[in-house]
Amino acid sequence: MRTKYDLEMIEELGYCSGIENYSRHFDGRKPGEKAFCLMDFFGDNFLLVIDESHVTLPQLHGMYKGDRSRKNQLVTYGFRLPSAFDNRPLKFEEFEEYIKNTMFVSATPGEYEKKISHQIAEQLVRPTGLLDPAVEIRPTKDQMDNLIEEIGKRASRNERVLVTTLTKRMAEDLAEYLSKKQVRVRYMHSEIEGLQRTEIIRQLRLGEFDVLVGINLLREGLDIPEVSLVAILDADKEGFLRNFTSLIQTFGRAARNVNGSVIMYADRTTDSMRRAMEETKRRQEKQILYNTEHNIIPQTIIKSVPEQVATLDESKLKSTHDLTTDIIDLEAQMKKYSEELDFEKAIECRDRIKRIEREIKFKDGRK
Repeated sequence: MRTKYDLEMIEELGYCSGIENYSRHFDGRKPGEKAFCLMDFFGDNFLLVIDESHVTLPQLHGMYKGDRSRKNQLVTYGFRLPSAFDNRPLKFEEFEEYIKNTMFVSATPGEYEKKISHQIAEQLVRPTGLLDPAVEIRPTKDQMDNLIEEIGKRASRNERVLVTTLTKRMAEDLAEYLSKKQVRVRYMHSEIEGLQRTEIIRQLRLGEFDVLVGINLLREGLDIPEVSLVAILDADKEGFLRNFTSLIQTFGRAARNVNGSVIMYADRTTDSMRRAMEETKRRQEKQILYNTEHNIIPQTIIKSVPEQVATLDESKLKSTHDLTTDIIDLEAQMKKYSEELDFEKAIECRDRIKRIEREIKFKDGRK
């Protein structure tokens, strides 16, 4: 059995793979007792800042049960001793013991934060005087034609557009459609790693393409001053991606540009849409009043574009239409290099063509 092997390794060598699962015995803890964590070293007098608390706290709620669910099968079938259950994240009730001097930071705080906070401070005004974006609802009929028209307006002003969909397949299909309409577009999804994601945002800011299509990745944390339009497709499909919190966070992606606006394509107005629009209007009124009292003229955020930190594999981000166009260009380059007897560059082109062909085959296989 795996456990017997681990015990033999510990006895003979002093360690084994996954030794942390036996930590309860080394720490001298009782069964069920919480494990030690980083916050135990902070003492009793420290300030805990929880950023994006509307996301962080639900994750803290779910960590213990998620960990136990995974280990239950391992213990049941003898791959781990029952003490493995005690090498675990904190239960939320245990985490609450550390919440003494705590600051929750979020544009959309949850009910828990509001309930336990003795003081709530709204930071609605911005140093640049920017207002929350104008929000409007448009019907889904002819939405693609309308979206392309709006993209054209922004592209002519050297501004960018974010489009959010409900599924990865929808994002891919939309990017494919827009590219066929001569729109410079890329799409971003959960399979794209962190550094690649950073490079996509960098290229968007530099204007190498005008539109970025995504799903849930276009909510928190994206600070792109060049974006003046956020388009939300299927805004009336009530759910996690279209609830009040998600909509407010998505609206915020257009709040860095003086021309920022949001278009929700929907055939009805859900309760989440109505509440999100009311909250945005409430914030706008306070921002306008503050700007008027202090003679502030709203200005777009000025933010430098960071250095390149990763090489982007664009074959995973482009539509099939764009990839086919790339193959045609690469074949022409390969022929040119061959005629010039520059075979190294010709081979590079050939290899890139093969990679793109594999990616096209992979995408076609999922349809």
